[in-house]
Amino acid sequence: MNPDKTVLSCHISDRGAEPHSPSLIARCAQLAMLLEVSASPKPGNVDREHNYPDTCFEHFVASSVAVYPTLELAARSTGRIGALLRSAVYESSAWQQGGNTHFGAFLLLIPLAMAAGEISKEEYHSGKANFKLGAGEFDKLASRAHSFVRATDCEDAVEFYRAFGHAGVRVNSVEEFDLKDPESTSDLRTQNVTLYFLMEIARDYDLIANEWTTGFGRCLEGARSILEFMQVRNCRAEALAGGLVSICSGTGINEAVVYTFLKLLSRHRDTFIQTKFDIGTADYVSSRAGEILSEWETSGKTAKDFATILPRVQEFDSELLERRINPGSTADIIIAGIFIALLGGLRF
Repeated sequence: MNPDKTVLSCHISDRGAEPHSPSLIARCAQLAMLLEVSASPKPGNVDREHNYPDTCFEHFVASSVAVYPTLELAARSTGRIGALLRSAVYESSAWQQGGNTHFGAFLLLIPLAMAAGEISKEEYHSGKANFKLGAGEFDKLASRAHSFVRATDCEDAVEFYRAFGHAGVRVNSVEEFDLKDPESTSDLRTQNVTLYFLMEIARDYDLIANEWTTGFGRCLEGARSILEFMQVRNCRAEALAGGLVSICSGTGINEAVVYTFLKLLSRHRDTFIQTKFDIGTADYVSSRAGEILSEWETSGKTAKDFATILPRVQEFDSELLERRINPGSTADIIIAGIFIALLGGLRF
């Protein structure tokens, strides 16, 4: 008897003959969070080499593991986005004392996991046993996720406020529906304000809200960047007629995440930095990331040689850590990008 088939049969049987994809989707989301926080050097953010005084690497690891039940519920499309977000925040904080680790990531992962679950269910009922997103289905995933967020209602907005209060998220001050005002939830109900409408209010100064309202385009950009980097880096890791080509050391996933982090940071102003400091600081960080990438790209080197630029990235990392500048919004986008890439078959 094939032991792998036995395990799979038991797994499906335990789920009442349902597809096993919700578990797969939730694990992809977990792994995405773990890979992001592990990637180093990732300028300014907590990683396996650097902690902040009140928030450390282990806090992010604990949060990534703790949130599994909520992620699986999302993949089963069980529950509303607002309630799932609150559940994720409560699960995260119950297992670690480092404060807000993944609030923005949860806002992206939950609708994306719901979309992936819906697509996998359709494929299962059409006879496809194993769920995997083709590259051409990334846009379909984003479109489905956008449909889910557009369908949010007032109760989702109320749950968002509850989750926000519990997580202690840093945000811009707004006069209408102030997230720091406990009376705002009653105003939401009185005016029947949806969570999607709140995101529309914030879209011009919050990267995650902008992803919600524009269709998760940066998340897709991150996924494609990671997959393309891995393909280029590992294309020579094989035997050819006449001998062996040189094989890159390591898996390449760390470099792929660092490269994509710099790439997205250079192209899109990090709104967490903008909120914590100002637009000028956020623009400076994006400009520095772009300069480092430009130096590497104009040298004619490829993904196989990315390690040569890591000392420059480490210098940038040290500068941002010293100034307590952390591109948290970009990290959230990277998590979503890794998640989509994993759904698309990324392995290392």
